Amino acid sequence: MMQYFTNISGGNVRSLWPMGISAVLDGIVRVLPAALLVDIFNTIYMYFAEPQLGLDTTRLWTVSIVLFVWMFVSYWTFSVQYDRSFYVAYRQAASGRLELAEHIRGLSLGFFNRRDPADMTNMLLSDYGQVETTISHNVPQLISGLILPMLAFISLIFLDWRMTLAMFVALPFGVLLLWLTSSLQERLCENQVKARNEAASRLQEYLGGIREIKAHNVGGERFQRLRISFQRLKETSIALEAIIGPLIMGAMLLARSGMTIMIVVGSYLLVGGSLSLPTFLLFLLVGTRIFDPLTTVLLNYGEMKYSAYSAQRIMDVKREQPLQGDKDINPAGSIVFDRVTFRYNDHAVPALQDVSFTIKPNTITALVGYSGSGKSTVTRLISRFWDVQQGEIRIGGQALSDADPERLLEHIAIVFQDVYLFQDTIGNNIRIGNMNATQAEVEAAAKRACCHDFIAALPQGYDTPVGEGGSTLSGGEKQRISIARALLKDAPIVLLDEATASLDAENESAVQQAINELVAHKTVVIIAHRLKTIQYADHIIVLEQGRVIEEGTHESLVADEGVYCKLWGLQQDAEGWNVRT
Repeated sequence: MMQYFTNISGGNVRSLWPMGISAVLDGIVRVLPAALLVDIFNTIYMYFAEPQLGLDTTRLWTVSIVLFVWMFVSYWTFSVQYDRSFYVAYRQAASGRLELAEHIRGLSLGFFNRRDPADMTNMLLSDYGQVETTISHNVPQLISGLILPMLAFISLIFLDWRMTLAMFVALPFGVLLLWLTSSLQERLCENQVKARNEAASRLQEYLGGIREIKAHNVGGERFQRLRISFQRLKETSIALEAIIGPLIMGAMLLARSGMTIMIVVGSYLLVGGSLSLPTFLLFLLVGTRIFDPLTTVLLNYGEMKYSAYSAQRIMDVKREQPLQGDKDINPAGSIVFDRVTFRYNDHAVPALQDVSFTIKPNTITALVGYSGSGKSTVTRLISRFWDVQQGEIRIGGQALSDADPERLLEHIAIVFQDVYLFQDTIGNNIRIGNMNATQAEVEAAAKRACCHDFIAALPQGYDTPVGEGGSTLSGGEKQRISIARALLKDAPIVLLDEATASLDAENESAVQQAINELVAHKTVVIIAHRLKTIQYADHIIVLEQGRVIEEGTHESLVADEGVYCKLWGLQQDAEGWNVRT
């Protein structure tokens, strides 16, 4: 049970205390009027049993006034419990989502390779929504439903142990039924959540690939993956309700049968003269008050079990260890790969194997090789998106495994081949390079990146919003905006993942001019597919199947007649290629 509260609260069980205390107080306040009603009944009953004593009107008026005042007390406790429950729930969900997002930001990219993006979306939205509902509705009912029966049992057993045992004798069997089927319920919840995430992933895939689906006429019944995922979601949802529902109803039937057993036992004792009528009436009234919240807990048990799995998924991600390190680096020093071996998610074939080379400061180093040779892996390791399994990477003599990831990235500017722009204004997308930059600084960076003219021509200029991912801009425009924010960052180390590979001649010329502005007086590592763009690089490293096979300048590598020379020749031949009719 404690593990349940730990997961639901995101590891902060103390945040549930105010809600729990107010829920118990509210439950107690709701039970006490039953005792006052019994006192009124007993006063009237004594008048008819012994008329000579007269009717104690003073007692009746006193109890009536207390009941009237108690109505306001009950309203106050309910209001407090309601406010605290929803306040805690909304605060927990809002802060929890932000904390999880910040935690995810500190994880290595290997974590994201293991998880489906739709799964993370579901976690931040659906799972936290489930937890929010549980905290606001189910947790107060659970706490009240657990504490009140225990308090009632302790209190009533001193009044009449026979009636007390009769009231609670069936409750353990209901709890036992749920406990014995707990593993089955967990498996059903897990299957349903997996099916839900799979359906969300396939839907995201469908919408993201709608252009290809339409182009190849892949739709309707032929898009089997989407149909099968929705069918699986339907089947697991039905199984969840069809199996857990009867189990919960059975537990509720067993628990509430205690009232029936108590009435039968009470009637027998009442007829036998060993139980007074007021005591019997007290047990009846208190019993209904006790079993109502308990029944509500059992009724919501399936939802709580489902939310428990959602909370467990969130906590599993929170337990993922972020990249560690507290040292800073000297970005003016050399970048050294010392016998580095690296595998993606424990793949059998390493992406880099026993790689060693040195990148000198304030030089341009190009990475060349066939697709899959490990070029992008080198830049990702320099950025410490992953940690290496063997060997060591050092910048300015400082091992990256001990470097603070946040401070490391302050020294690095990255321009990816596939640029992502956030659904915001163009100005704010550029300002990502330096969130404190003035408008003048943003425009200066845009001018150096050769994108000021087309931005100024837009209806709203720098305040023009772009679609998600920059969908309203061309590839060349997005690339130049990406370079502008790298210029605004002004980091001493620049990583370029072939920024001109997918551009037309006009855009390539503009982007190349922007890159020249970016790399001036920097330590630059560039992934090159078009070798003519890096023939004047200070240092060229040729990779093949994760190994360094050649190093040198353009002239020396061509003279060696190795892999680089072959690639250079192929590209020279390709420049004269044309479509024949």
